[in-house]
Amino acid sequence: MLVTLTIIRYPKKYIPFAVLAMALHRLPFWLNKNISFYKLLGCGKNGTFDKNPDWQQWGILAVKRKESTHDNFEQATIIDSLYGSFICKWFQFFDCETWTILLEPMEGHGKWDNKEPFGQLNKQSTYNGIIATLTRATIRINKLKAFWQNVASAANEMAGAKGFITSVGIGEMPYIKQATFSIWQSREDMKAFAYQMHQHTAIIQKTRKERWYSEDMFVRFKPLKTFGTIKGMDPLAGKV
Repeated sequence: MLVTLTIIRYPKKYIPFAVLAMALHRLPFWLNKNISFYKLLGCGKNGTFDKNPDWQQWGILAVKRKESTHDNFEQATIIDSLYGSFICKWFQFFDCETWTILLEPMEGHGKWDNKEPFGQLNKQSTYNGIIATLTRATIRINKLKAFWQNVASAANEMAGAKGFITSVGIGEMPYIKQATFSIWQSREDMKAFAYQMHQHTAIIQKTRKERWYSEDMFVRFKPLKTFGTIKGMDPLAGKV
């Protein structure tokens, strides 16, 4: 299975068209028979859960219906190959910067909109290279205050954690449906942050005890290949 995440950055003058794309791009994705699951996403400002949206930055997460060999994709045509000509031309017309990462799901649990978009995954695998993680949740309305009071401290810890490469905060709905996609040098570094860093461990315990989420998902991926840049750089250049 091939999963793709594309982060799109619009010039500031085109922000209204970035917002419009969240509605218009649903149709070409719905008509695209090669995609079994997709999400059009907004982005937070600080690389993780964030109440403050980055109006210039947006995301697309998609699952290819058919198996694909990632070696077949090329830089110049990656968006067209993955999402179709309409979306490719849209990004070109509005002079967007895009960064795309191709991913292979390795392990995980949970559901997204009551679906298992990445198939039935093992809880553990033997993979031990550079690893990407997706943590997403639908926050219960009566737990929103507790959630947002706690996430900032964990976000600050993650940015300085050993083995941390990059992260992006993505979400379908402001405040309520939120996710963090992060990349780490190794499984050991990722686990050290998840289970040993004080603030993050405390939040994990609170989410379970106080039942903050009505639905959640945690998935680990093997990064396969990247294309393009975001804010002028490819965070995985020379690493995959």
